[in-house]
Amino acid sequence: MPSLRDIRKRIRSVRNTQQITKAMKMVAAAKLRKAQDAILSARPYAQMLDQIISEVVARTDSVPHPLLTVRPPKKVELVVLTSDRGLAGGFNSNVLRRAARFIYDKQQSQEQFEISTIGRKGLEFFRRRRIPVRRDFAGLYSNYPAAADIAADFAARFTAGEVDAVFLLYNEFVSAISQRITTVQLLPMQSPEASTAKGVDFKYEPDREAVLEKLVPQALTIKFYRALLESVASEQGARMSAMEKATSNASDMIDRLTLFYNRTRQAVITKELMEIVSGAEALK
Repeated sequence: MPSLRDIRKRIRSVRNTQQITKAMKMVAAAKLRKAQDAILSARPYAQMLDQIISEVVARTDSVPHPLLTVRPPKKVELVVLTSDRGLAGGFNSNVLRRAARFIYDKQQSQEQFEISTIGRKGLEFFRRRRIPVRRDFAGLYSNYPAAADIAADFAARFTAGEVDAVFLLYNEFVSAISQRITTVQLLPMQSPEASTAKGVDFKYEPDREAVLEKLVPQALTIKFYRALLESVASEQGARMSAMEKATSNASDMIDRLTLFYNRTRQAVITKELMEIVSGAEALK
């Protein structure tokens, strides 16, 4: 049976841990509000940009831009978005489990695939399993210029024929307590169906090709940047929920340890009283 001193030390240790988890929950909540505002602002712009491209593409019979060209997916690249830190519940494990399923499917179909990672947890996951990582992109979260450079790199590889399709795997933000594992096709770009009839056209300045030459790379960057924002908001929401549960579990553990401490203390006192009484009876 542990001594009373050991139980008191355990209670202090759990109470200190509870203070840490409570502080981490407050920090995650503050970051979540900022990340949530960013993603809610980015979504309408990204959706409208896709819609404009769809309207323009719907009015032409040919493929107006190289990034819209669909090829047989002989070589595929998967970009996995994770976090740099843990303590976020199933945020990372759910994404990595889906990535492992993607790899298994490609191996069964004998298609060539490459893996790129954003976030230290994803990189460590693939290194432990000896899965080669083509490139790890660090420090991209909420960094639009860096996201634009990486999107341009993917576009150059796709245009040069080094890869036939690029997929993005990440956590989509739904709410503070809910995230959705999402796999989107980054390249070739796919846009929603145009709502305007194909026969109706506009006047373009300078021309349709020049408009798409500007909008398509921009839409690619926005799609990639939006995924980063979604992942950041999801991470903070998952961490806030995980720390809230950890704080609640610490409270329950403190209650159980306190009850155990009181019972042990009562047993010790009872034992000492019995020893005193027994000694007094022996002296009679």
